[in-house]
Amino acid sequence: MTEPSYFMPPEWAFHKATWLSWPHRLETWPGKFEPIPAVFVEIASWLSSSEEVHINVLDESMEREVLALFRNTHHPQLQMDHLFFYRIPTNDAWCRDHGPNYVFRQEEGRSEKIILNWEYNAWGGKYSSCHEDNAVPERIAALQQLPLVSLTMVLEGGSIDVNGKGLVLTSEACLLNPNRNPALSREQIEQELCRYLGIEKVLWLGDGIVGDDTDGHVDDMARFVNETTVVIVVEDDPTDVNYEALQENYNRLKTYTDLSGNPLDVVKLPMPAPLSYDGFRLPASYANFYIANTVVLVPTYNCAQDQQAIDILQKFFPGRKVVGIDCTDLVWGLGAIHCITHEEPAFPG
Repeated sequence: MTEPSYFMPPEWAFHKATWLSWPHRLETWPGKFEPIPAVFVEIASWLSSSEEVHINVLDESMEREVLALFRNTHHPQLQMDHLFFYRIPTNDAWCRDHGPNYVFRQEEGRSEKIILNWEYNAWGGKYSSCHEDNAVPERIAALQQLPLVSLTMVLEGGSIDVNGKGLVLTSEACLLNPNRNPALSREQIEQELCRYLGIEKVLWLGDGIVGDDTDGHVDDMARFVNETTVVIVVEDDPTDVNYEALQENYNRLKTYTDLSGNPLDVVKLPMPAPLSYDGFRLPASYANFYIANTVVLVPTYNCAQDQQAIDILQKFFPGRKVVGIDCTDLVWGLGAIHCITHEEPAFPG
């Protein structure tokens, strides 16, 4: 009997749905929670024009509250019949990291969609309670009656990005951090990624952006936009705290090749103007965009670089509308659009 093989589609592959976990933890946005549900409504409304939107809520009461928000929004893109609610409790709203990692498993000539259940420990134990978040993939698998493969390695969705052709982007600052998998070597971590994501080569970046409490998630730094092209945020101001790390990551990425030995196309994205709240530098980045079936949602921060980032990304998605979403409030929770979304791929073909 042959060993099964696994394949994680890239984000631009056709989606069945996007998953969200509705925000409810006031401490995530201290003193600034009030505007957050409206940001989620805007994001979900745009997504509903593209595909199904599956929303995790705590209970029946929250479901009624969230439904009322949508019914009162009058957003021109909103498709109410594309919204689906599931009473799956969460500790927080970062579905990218606690949500289901869908992959396709090939075994004896048969392909099936499954969920990988990586361990989740609240970004290296930074928050005391994460048991509900850690249970989300298992609960969704049971709900959808999909096979579940539970793994012992800690891995968050925001720490990886695949191109569908054997490459994965990640960062040493996150995956090699002793607060994640102290018993695993770099080689062992690479083996797990290769086996379960269907990749053959790991592209390691270094440190992440300042203010990111995930220890350097790659979705704040660099993203594949097609099989051969990576966009990467670069800070051009030598006096900025992000300058050195992002320049180093850019230079490192320029040395990487695909599986055929061809250099990757590396395209610079600007960094937004520095954004702080209560004296704390926030992890604002244009790399935290999300690719849906017909739209690409890009975080914006009320600065001159917003349109430049949108224009750069639009070139790579001619069949999708690139839409800016004001995330100056959302990023106070230390994440943006990619952090709150998780794609569910459709079966190929």
